[in-house]
Amino acid sequence: MNSSKMLKILFVTPEAVPFVKTGGVADVSGSLPLKLQELGHQVRIIIPKYALVDERRHKIHEVVRLKEEYEEVKGKKIMFSFRSSFLVATKTRVQIYFLDNKDYFANRKGIYTDPKNGKPYSDNDERFILLTKSVFSLILKLGWIPDIIHCNDWQSALIPIYLKTVYKDVPELQNIKTLLTIHNFENQGIFPLDTFDKMELPKELKSEKGLLFDGKINFLKGGLNYTDLINTVSDNYVKELCSDAEVSFGLKNILCKRREDFSGILNGIDTAVWNPEKDKRIPKKYSIKNFEDKQINKKALCERFNFNFDENVPIISIVSRLTESKGIDFLMKGFKELLKVKANFILLGDGEIRYKKFFEEKAKKSNNKFACQIGFDENLAHLVKAGSDMILIPSKYEPCGLNQMYGLMYGTIPIVRKTGGLADTIKNFDEKNFSGNGFVYEKFTMPDMIKTINRAINLFSKRAIWEKLAKTGMKSNFSWANSTHQYVDIYRKLVG
Repeated sequence: MNSSKMLKILFVTPEAVPFVKTGGVADVSGSLPLKLQELGHQVRIIIPKYALVDERRHKIHEVVRLKEEYEEVKGKKIMFSFRSSFLVATKTRVQIYFLDNKDYFANRKGIYTDPKNGKPYSDNDERFILLTKSVFSLILKLGWIPDIIHCNDWQSALIPIYLKTVYKDVPELQNIKTLLTIHNFENQGIFPLDTFDKMELPKELKSEKGLLFDGKINFLKGGLNYTDLINTVSDNYVKELCSDAEVSFGLKNILCKRREDFSGILNGIDTAVWNPEKDKRIPKKYSIKNFEDKQINKKALCERFNFNFDENVPIISIVSRLTESKGIDFLMKGFKELLKVKANFILLGDGEIRYKKFFEEKAKKSNNKFACQIGFDENLAHLVKAGSDMILIPSKYEPCGLNQMYGLMYGTIPIVRKTGGLADTIKNFDEKNFSGNGFVYEKFTMPDMIKTINRAINLFSKRAIWEKLAKTGMKSNFSWANSTHQYVDIYRKLVG
């Protein structure tokens, strides 16, 4: 294939910034398509229209020819429509189509889980079977035939399966290739056996060669078997997945079989959004040249959480989904030890109800040392990055991680466990030769973490060295430029 040919890429994702977010897949889906379009490729996005998506704010409108379509799920015809808007950046914009169905998406307050009980919706299988089928409906209705369908996580992992079975004889679809990007192997789309009866797939797929895994239907496992190429979001995570069954949550053998088709591309960050020199969401912009103005943001953060402002007492933030893989159980068990450290802690996150209750109760009792905000808040996330001195990421597993990159950009030093993308991006600081950009520990133990936090606090008292380290981090380049070209290389490998 002509290496200069511009590609048509359909990006199918369960979430995207600024429309809806629970994790890193949203950040990637809100940035990578724009960067691909800037390079001259044609990109379109499909995402469900959840109730949380603000129609007015994002100027979402009806498309007459995409109204009242039908697909069969669970033996019944489901009506849906596609509505449209644009993902917008300074230089370009990407058309985004919202799958609109009231019963499955628009009338629900949660995304994947019911906020009332914290449990996954019992019909999540049907919801994302509909998403899968609607993708092919949209392609054929528009007559816009992509070269690549870029699938993201288990919610779109069925697409390669349907493409190579149910739709294999449709002429318009026969040359389409698929890439499946896994942002997190913990969530795989696992459902009871009777889910298969809802899918209208060939019977032979109800097997280990298809979707069957450990006696259940596994969307992600099926996608890994059928997609043309696979990637995840850091090189080190690839190595861990192919060597450690615990990290891959049981999918190690499948990944090993497809090792030649499996690669890692480190996520980038949107440096137009995450840049303290241009950030409109923080009280005071700052840069390496006026680093002292970071203290104004620290003061504002203290006021937000009723802390006494003291330049000499570091604020350590934790910005995270509240799940076991992020080390949240670990923080709960060691909470008393954490509060003995000479620092104040702020937690910003959302997730399982048991975690939310625990940290909200602790915040009431420890208001001079610990504060938390439950729920995703984009504006507050920027203030936390700008006002904190350090950011703690104690993950058990971490496919890539973006918060350590945001931290470095804001001169907020990361303290991380050596795993996945954290190991690819953060190198342990060595004061003797002034190498490294953060503080790293290897063992998933409380003593190791506390020891590393205390080491960081000790260096924090050496203000000249600390400031130099912070400014080193602010010079980091985590833009999407390099990663975008790596994705284009994968696309070209697929269609070439």
